[in-house]
Amino acid sequence: MATSPRSPPGAPPPPEFEISRQSRLLAALSKKVIDLDELRMLAAQGVPDGAAVRPTVWKLLLGYLQSDRALWEQELAKKRSQYAAFKEEFLSNPMETARRQELEGQGSENAGSTNNGLLHRSEVTQEEHPLSLGKTSVWNQFFEYSEIMEQIDRDVKRTHPDMHFFCGDSSFAKSNQESLKNILIIFAKLNAGIRYVQGMNEILAPLFYVFRNDPDDKNANFAEADSFFCFVELLSGFRDNFCQKLDNSAVGIQGTLSKLSQLVAKYDGELQRHLEITTEEIHTTATAILICACSKINTSMVNPQFYAFRWITLLLTQEFNFADIIHIWDTLLSDPDGPQETLLRICCAMLILVRKRLLVGDFTSNLKLLQNYPPTNISHLLYVANKLH
Repeated sequence: MATSPRSPPGAPPPPEFEISRQSRLLAALSKKVIDLDELRMLAAQGVPDGAAVRPTVWKLLLGYLQSDRALWEQELAKKRSQYAAFKEEFLSNPMETARRQELEGQGSENAGSTNNGLLHRSEVTQEEHPLSLGKTSVWNQFFEYSEIMEQIDRDVKRTHPDMHFFCGDSSFAKSNQESLKNILIIFAKLNAGIRYVQGMNEILAPLFYVFRNDPDDKNANFAEADSFFCFVELLSGFRDNFCQKLDNSAVGIQGTLSKLSQLVAKYDGELQRHLEITTEEIHTTATAILICACSKINTSMVNPQFYAFRWITLLLTQEFNFADIIHIWDTLLSDPDGPQETLLRICCAMLILVRKRLLVGDFTSNLKLLQNYPPTNISHLLYVANKLH
């Protein structure tokens, strides 16, 4: 089991340490060609808030920006233009699409004629007809995704309701909500195998928040486009966790949960055995039926599904306050092999830090504790997780 650091768990790092880390981070970012290994090492310790460089650091860690600074301007312009094209293609409603196709098809021969913007009945093709069932029909595609769009709208409105950035009647909050919805809809349409899975809004939120608060106004204004590509990159490492067909496979969410069980057993066998014993108690309770029905989990399996399913699929975004989530993600995104292994170590550390309470608890009390994880010092949590490397 990991040992505690010498400094008290709740003590902040010395001011001189923060200043030194900030200056080293700024120096690393000022190079013409950035050393990504050095950047990962520095960012893994947490990006100082006062440095105002987290948006750039995250874009580098996610591979959205290349290490050569000379390429940034050209690459950003290319990606942002590509996202604008995605918006035009995927966010237009069928009426607008039909009208645009009509205008493009008129050519010069109809340039002098009057037009009310509506197609004549004889000019409406099968693909453009609202009752068409063809896969290429813009109307059929619109109706197919309408339910997903409604789900996205509901989830986005529930994103961090305690933060004015995401919720409220201000034009700023509504604009941010609109950006989140745009990103998730475009992602769903580009990724037909996964589409949209409830909770993706929670994973997108930290990215958009960080990029929208970039001190550079030019970058902040393109937060939606930048967030989209970084969201795609981040989810690529967790894609299998969201694919229902792979749920019970070695690479799906059950496989990931099994890895967590193995990790806990490796570092604290006593705790893992206790969790298995207390988990077995639920097989005769109505609570088990309800939990398993909600998360589509097989009750014959004894693993962290009852407390870590949400931890892993939502990257801990529901377990801590938003400021702590941002600092945890500094560490998650710094893993050169992708955030999954670091995420599992942090989950394991979360269990170790409350082991005393877990060892004396039954299933009901342990489940309540782990589904409402107590406030903890994030620096200490990340320290313990790092010791499990």
